[in-house]
Amino acid sequence: MKQILRILLAAIGILGVVAVAAVVYVTTFLDPEDFKPRLTAVVEEHTGLNIELDGALSWSFYPRIGVSVEKTRAWLAEQDAEAPAFAAVDRAEVSVAFAPLLRGEIAVDGLTLDGMRLNLRRNEQGEGNWEPLLERLAERDEQAETVLAPASAGPNADAGSLDVALSIASVQIKNADIRFRDAQSDTFWHAEKLNVTGNNVNPERSFPLKAMFTLSRHDSLDGQVLDRPPAISSDINLDTRIKLALAEHRFMLENPKLTTSSRLDPDTKAQALTLGATRIDARLEDKQLSVTDGVLETTLHHPETWDGGLALALKFALEGNWGEQTASINEMQLTGPDGLRASGQLQLENWLSDLRYAGNITLAPLSLRPWLGRMGVTLDTRNPGAFSDVALTSPVEGSAEEIRFPQLSLVLDDTTLTGNLGAAFDATALDFDLQGDTLNVDRYLPAKAPKQAGLGVLRQALAQDNDPEQALVPQSLLATLDLDGALALETLTLGGLTFDKPQLSLKGRDGTQRLSAFEAGFYDGTLSATGSVNARETPLEWALAPQVASVKMAPLLEALGERDAPLSGRLNASGKLTTQGNTRADLLRRLNGSAKAGLNDGAIAGVNVSRQMCEAVATLEGRKTSREWHEDTRFEHVDATFSVRDGVVSSDDMLVTLPGIDVRGEGEYDLGRGHIDALANARLVNTADAACRVNPRLEKLALPVRCEGDASKASSEWCHIDRDALKDNVAGLVGDEVGNRIEEKLNEKLGEGATKELRDGLKRLFD
Repeated sequence: MKQILRILLAAIGILGVVAVAAVVYVTTFLDPEDFKPRLTAVVEEHTGLNIELDGALSWSFYPRIGVSVEKTRAWLAEQDAEAPAFAAVDRAEVSVAFAPLLRGEIAVDGLTLDGMRLNLRRNEQGEGNWEPLLERLAERDEQAETVLAPASAGPNADAGSLDVALSIASVQIKNADIRFRDAQSDTFWHAEKLNVTGNNVNPERSFPLKAMFTLSRHDSLDGQVLDRPPAISSDINLDTRIKLALAEHRFMLENPKLTTSSRLDPDTKAQALTLGATRIDARLEDKQLSVTDGVLETTLHHPETWDGGLALALKFALEGNWGEQTASINEMQLTGPDGLRASGQLQLENWLSDLRYAGNITLAPLSLRPWLGRMGVTLDTRNPGAFSDVALTSPVEGSAEEIRFPQLSLVLDDTTLTGNLGAAFDATALDFDLQGDTLNVDRYLPAKAPKQAGLGVLRQALAQDNDPEQALVPQSLLATLDLDGALALETLTLGGLTFDKPQLSLKGRDGTQRLSAFEAGFYDGTLSATGSVNARETPLEWALAPQVASVKMAPLLEALGERDAPLSGRLNASGKLTTQGNTRADLLRRLNGSAKAGLNDGAIAGVNVSRQMCEAVATLEGRKTSREWHEDTRFEHVDATFSVRDGVVSSDDMLVTLPGIDVRGEGEYDLGRGHIDALANARLVNTADAACRVNPRLEKLALPVRCEGDASKASSEWCHIDRDALKDNVAGLVGDEVGNRIEEKLNEKLGEGATKELRDGLKRLFD
């Protein structure tokens, strides 16, 4: 933009010189045809431009002396004459006041350029077609009066005998058109309908200046030729007072007001922006720019979520050097609706090539909920106050590709996080190392029905209305994300469960995201896990290896929703699981692996299995028990190993050790269907810690308990005595008892060994 401005000013200067020379020549000799060759020769000599004056020259004498040139075109030295002109103007006019001429002064009364056109190009190597012209103009820094002395005036003519009063009553540029084709970036810029007006233009005092034009950008060089809509189109207006300090190569804008109205899509509402300041000071020789009391105001519109527009205001002060590509933005204050107040400062380097910035930022406490709504995020959190108190302060640094907060202090409701955080703007990289106090994740989860008792959490997780086919994670994001994260908290609450001093480490590269480590205190025990997800493959490939040690079951079950925990003891478990997919249904259906679990020194609350079995046996034997029983069922340990195949968890070695009771079982649980089917057999045994004295004949009687049904239903509906199995067990026991009695009688009558001989004989009969 700086170079375009320089070209524009150079072109105005050239045409102004041409116009002034025309006035001098015409008023002296009154011979336009003699003037044309000399004028074109002078322009070519000092600029290298090949100029053609196709139109007529005309002039006026009173009350002002003026000259106008029509249909003028100019080509660069290396340009083909058949190519579009580098610069052209439909009409240029300059006039000088008559009265000052009588005093030996030239007072330019007006300067008008109508229909000016510039064709700027930059090749793939970054070389602009305007650069040779600027170099030539820099080499020819001479006074315009001497340069344009008419040839017919003779070698002794003194064009400097007239004093030029640099005060122009009116300057007008009408309907200018500037085109810039940038092959290096494959973009086409077009400034059209450019109109500039200035009054009382002089180098001593500030004068009013107004400019307006439409600027559009196409993201391909042939975009306009193919009649494609521009990527962006802006209507731009500038209203200011400008002060020129030509000797110092400096200009200042007083109280400038720049307004833009931009569209990214022809069918959307325009985005409005206004830039104001007390003063903008440009020091061209030093290549420095300063903005005092700058204010940037904008009203952004979104067709769906920003009803009425989003109004933002940024106050700032700027000191910049475009030669060194550095800038300092100070006293920044950003304000907006819903309590938005942010402040800070930034230092920028290499902002035209490889942008780098550093500074600090502070965000005053505000509610994030309305801002998330503007981003299209619908919040229906479990806690309606979630995201209502957010604040941060931190140094900030980064580039055009990333942003970093090296000493972040973030407040999120009741949580305070400190550490460092960095992210790429294109979401391909994220790294963090944060420490915090208390974080309750549940308050930020989607709202749902109240917790159910018992295994309500499990039933709810398996409920069909949880949309089992909904994608769980963004695979495209995980496939390209480089991740390096660490988080340490004092307390974490997730799923109603409390984790003490949790620490996790995440690593990700080349599409594989890893849970390198997770460790936490967990209900007076510990929980740890590692895992990974491979997002390069479709479907996603998951792996998880959890491990718990010495975890108290009673408080864990209470946290899961049990008012009075039915089970106590310390749990130890570990497993290795794999699965595939990105929906709940797929993950359950393709789950495979193995696990091992044990529960030690525990009890089943509210029921004493030993008492019930002993009373049942006593009833069968026609007697009663007089022992005092504990209310709970104490057990030494529960052990089982599990295999998981395609979402079905099965075990054939479940073992529960009770005093005097042996419980063994087997079964399976289909995670996809939510169906359980298990059978356990309990037997009374005479041991040193027997629950009660048992007739040896009843030691073999197994009490079968079958648990089957839908996990979404209450657990009280799952388990029952398997009457058919019990009948078979009793029948088998009776049959064995009858056989034993017959054997005893035969031995008494026939002697020892007779029974065996009888059986062997019967066997031989059927061989």
